[in-house]
Amino acid sequence: MLVGFLGYVLVRALPTVFEFYAIQRAVNKIAAAPPATVADIRRAFDRQKDVDYSGEAVRGSDLDITKENDKVVISFVYEKEIELLGPVYLLIKYHGRSH
Repeated sequence: MLVGFLGYVLVRALPTVFEFYAIQRAVNKIAAAPPATVADIRRAFDRQKDVDYSGEAVRGSDLDITKENDKVVISFVYEKEIELLGPVYLLIKYHGRSH
């Protein structure tokens, strides 16, 4: 029974993990050759998001864009709430940043 429940949780949570890695890939791709302005970076992310994944977890306006040692660093934070059984939910907090 325990193995079945853990399998169920894994099946419900795995799509959010794939979404996180798609967001991370998009952020890394944009940070590797960043556009000239912060607004351009946000627009580039929104365009890349439309190509790579269709989720709404992170939008360009949600990105935190900074510069460290003359390198653009793009970071993001978001939460996913997954309904398990009735009033029981699993909350997963994701955060990432460009390499």
